[in-house]
Amino acid sequence: MRLGRVALLVLIPFATPASADPPLSALTLVGPPTEIFKAGRDACDGADVPDAPARAFRDAAGAVALYGMHYRNRALRGPDLGQLKLDCTVVLDSGEKSDPAAYDDRSWITATWTEDGARVAALLHHEYQANEHPGRCPAATYMACWYNTITAATSTDGGRSFKRQSPPVVVAGAPFRQEIDQGRHRGFFNPSNIVADGRWRYFLASTTGWTRPGSDQESGICLFRSDDPADPTRWRAWTGTGFTAAFPDPYRAARPNTATCRPVGPFPGPVGAVVRHRGSGAWIAVFMAKAAEGFPQSGFYWTTSRDLITWDSPRLLLAGATLYDDPCAATAPLIAYPSLLDPDARGRNFDDVGDRALLTFARLRTEGCTITSDRDLLRRPVAIHVWP
Repeated sequence: MRLGRVALLVLIPFATPASADPPLSALTLVGPPTEIFKAGRDACDGADVPDAPARAFRDAAGAVALYGMHYRNRALRGPDLGQLKLDCTVVLDSGEKSDPAAYDDRSWITATWTEDGARVAALLHHEYQANEHPGRCPAATYMACWYNTITAATSTDGGRSFKRQSPPVVVAGAPFRQEIDQGRHRGFFNPSNIVADGRWRYFLASTTGWTRPGSDQESGICLFRSDDPADPTRWRAWTGTGFTAAFPDPYRAARPNTATCRPVGPFPGPVGAVVRHRGSGAWIAVFMAKAAEGFPQSGFYWTTSRDLITWDSPRLLLAGATLYDDPCAATAPLIAYPSLLDPDARGRNFDDVGDRALLTFARLRTEGCTITSDRDLLRRPVAIHVWP
């Protein structure tokens, strides 16, 4: 079983230059890590490992549901963020089907949104791993055969079960089928959490891009917007002039939209989470990066924006080898899947933070060159200051 690589292996160049100093915000770790979940102690079966950034909401009764586990999706539940336990009920399983048009190979719940705590819209990171299906990819290796799509699911029982529509709804897909351009990973990956700004809802997702006549997509991070997450067909991406780019199902769309997204932000890979600071209205995004130009050390970084499009220079929050680093050289567990959650968030979907929040992330142990399923879900308190 391949665990934990998901689309966080998608490394992309800077899409948009970061704005100049001074920084808009300061984030400071102000306490040690504490465990939320430990696989060897708390798992229901071998599929229970932290494998995506944590996403949470309050249900209709005020209890918290938190997602971020494996492609056999379960939730951690409790009365608040400080008292969560894994519920062994599978809320969404993966069919591992060989038909790519079914969009039911391996799916992770990677974003949720609810207005009332009962009806919940979810975005799924869906991997079609063609190497696992005979005859679907001559290369027969994960990365060369990996075709990724963001799809949708819905719950009507407060997140205790999710269902896909039939046929499945594609929120963001490449404008070609899975057999095209094999030899590299392709598509849209790892949606961030969904955030609110007035009547609009937003999320960020990464793409490796493509070259097509009249529709060349640059790799980077795309910003999506909708006025109704309950209708997954309404999401549109920023093109540089407006939110008009749609990326429909290439197995069913007669003429896919040729508009493409204009990448935003200084992100070298997927965004772990984005939240809005209540006191200032500024947006704060956290993500992980490997040591490279602009990133002096491997670890978790943050960046801040006033409009979700222009972001300031990233700054290091927590140093450590990540999933982007070589596990063969690891001398300590890797860190991955950062998010920010405020136990006192005013929004039902934990998309806002005050001057304190919890950096929530996974710690992954390695054996030689293998990333194992021995993982912990941790949180550390963070102090937040945003300048006017």
